[in-house]
Amino acid sequence: MRKLSIAVLALLLAAAPAAAVEPDEMLADPVLEQRAQELGKELRCLVCQNQSIEESNAELARDLRILLRQRLVAGDSDEEAKAWLVDRYGDYVLLNPPFKPATYVLWLGPLALAGIAGTAGVAYLRRRGRSVAEPPPPLSAAEQARLDAWRAQRGEPT
Repeated sequence: MRKLSIAVLALLLAAAPAAAVEPDEMLADPVLEQRAQELGKELRCLVCQNQSIEESNAELARDLRILLRQRLVAGDSDEEAKAWLVDRYGDYVLLNPPFKPATYVLWLGPLALAGIAGTAGVAYLRRRGRSVAEPPPPLSAAEQARLDAWRAQRGEPT
């Protein structure tokens, strides 16, 4: 049982997300390294799409981490380093893009899709409600006579 517990623990630790920053990327100055890690958490890996460059193991994420650290070592402020990457890769590199005309689709697209889905759902329910509402009209006297004759022929009670 103890071996099983150790194996499960090892699997859980192996599956846990870890920072992808490799030792050769880290800066010697701990203050600059901390700034780089904080900024890296705000930047999207362009390959992985929903991971920050600090979490991603992709080669492009590694390149972006190195570029970011080079900008900080060169003396850029956090905003200048981020602006340099945005100029080079566009707003898509930001995990939280700004609200401006170029990103309206990112911000308003989910609301528009939810509105369309809600409208379609309401229309479907209204249409469905109308089709079940009316029962068929009653049989005329001639139709009832034919039905009675058919039942009598089959031996069914009328």
